[in-house]
Amino acid sequence: MKIKKINTKNYLTPKYIFFYLSFTFTLFILLIFFSSSYSLALGDPKLITTINSAFEDIEGWILKISTPAAAVAVGTGVFMKKFSFGDEEKIRTGKKLIKGSLFSYAFILAIDLILSAIKSLVG
Repeated sequence: MKIKKINTKNYLTPKYIFFYLSFTFTLFILLIFFSSSYSLALGDPKLITTINSAFEDIEGWILKISTPAAAVAVGTGVFMKKFSFGDEEKIRTGKKLIKGSLFSYAFILAIDLILSAIKSLVG
C-alpha cells in the first residue's frame, strides 16, 4: 500500500498574510461605510452634499471655459483656412481644428445633458 503525501501549504507566508489583512481591512471599511449610511440616513450627509456642490461648481466652470475656448479654436481654424494661400496642409489642419473644436464642445454639452438626466432619475 502506497501512502500519498498530502500537499500542505504554509499559510503564514507573507503573501497569504497580506491577502488576509487586505481582505479583512476591505470588509471593515465597507462595513463602516454601509452601516453609517443606513443608520444615519436622515438626509444627505454633509460630505455628500459638499461633494455634489463641488462637482456642480466644476461643471459650471467647465461650461464657462469651454464656450470661449471653442470659439477661439473655431476662429483660429477659420483664419488658418482663410490665410493658407493655397497650402493644402494648412487648409486640412484648419478643417480638422474646426471639426475637432465643434465636436469637443458638443461632447461637453452632451455630458451636461446626460448628467442632468441621471440626476433626475436618481433623485
